[in-house]
Amino acid sequence: MMKKRDFIADDILSKIYQNKYRAGQKIPTERDLANQYDVSRYTIREALKKLLNIGCIRIIQGSGIFVNDTKYKSPLIYNSLTEKKFKDIQSDIIYFKKIKPDHTLEKIFDVNGEHTKLWEYKRVRIADYQKMQIETSRLPCSFFPELNKEEVKKSVHDYVQQCGYQISHFITTYSAINVSKEDAELLNCKKGVAAMKIINRGILQNGKVFEYSEMINLDYSCSYFTPFNSYSHQYRKN
Repeated sequence: MMKKRDFIADDILSKIYQNKYRAGQKIPTERDLANQYDVSRYTIREALKKLLNIGCIRIIQGSGIFVNDTKYKSPLIYNSLTEKKFKDIQSDIIYFKKIKPDHTLEKIFDVNGEHTKLWEYKRVRIADYQKMQIETSRLPCSFFPELNKEEVKKSVHDYVQQCGYQISHFITTYSAINVSKEDAELLNCKKGVAAMKIINRGILQNGKVFEYSEMINLDYSCSYFTPFNSYSHQYRKN
């Protein structure tokens, strides 16, 4: 069953996307929201913290809670890791090395493996003192010749931008899996527990692939803003 704080966060998000709470508009106070949802102010604060972390609202001390004009910037509203601030996520590096790309990676990065090396690293992501994610990523050495373990411990996407690259978008695929014995040992969980496998391909403004990642996530949830596609709907009817 969904926790009350998550239901309230989702419901307020829904009202923002329904334009019941508009950009720049003040939303009800903590006290009013607590009365409206029949919960404690602590639960409301936890729900608002989630919305604050994903940038949908801002809280001005003494003035109130306001809606930010960010809702159409990306179809991804939030997921259970991106709502965390970087300072609240730690990384345990399993390995960091250079590899020769196999045929699949050659195709992904559009390179000739004979003359190309990729960085490959595997790390465990830790949030709220709990191991949440195993990430295995590859990046071209030619793009990031100075990449090192210390940068991999932090936000790699921050590092990419510090190198002068502009990130355009990501192509992401989700599939439900059961955790293997090897991954269960890394995540301190039982073998076979349900998890989400996420495959992510990062694209720069110049159209080049700068990253290919495979992630195993525990307790993963996400919400998206999805415009209705009438053409796709009509196609599926025929």
